[in-house]
Amino acid sequence: MVTDNALEYGDALSEGGALLGLDLGTKTIGVATCDAGWRYATAGKTISRSKYTKDAGKLREIVDERGVKGIVIGLPRNMDGTEGPRAQASRAYAKNLAQTFDLPVLLWDERWSTSSAESAMIGQDMSRAKRAEKIDSHAAAIILQGAIDALAGGGI
Repeated sequence: MVTDNALEYGDALSEGGALLGLDLGTKTIGVATCDAGWRYATAGKTISRSKYTKDAGKLREIVDERGVKGIVIGLPRNMDGTEGPRAQASRAYAKNLAQTFDLPVLLWDERWSTSSAESAMIGQDMSRAKRAEKIDSHAAAIILQGAIDALAGGGI
């Protein structure tokens, strides 16, 4: 199942469970996870993108290790809400992940996630080099936190 409706996604995960958040870039995938109670998203690794099968293998390790029950992927919409080629690519990736892992996938609007992550890291006085290294996983955590806040509050 792939959806951009938090209520529908929440219904598919009525038992809760750990979630995996992804920020798909053209060169990297930012990874974040949250607890089974959907309270806190935590930035994880940044994976270098490769062929889908290699990406899926790296993600499989995280899914198995953390007992992940669902996946949240950032959906890169334009500022006016329309979707372009990157959003279409994210939808295709989401569909592949849903089939590969047999887990529900939520597409979550990621507008402002990267700039929010950068602002937060600057606020922590993180060096430019360190920010460049961690920006994608922090953006994934912001995407995932937005989704779990909506899920815990009844969805959008």
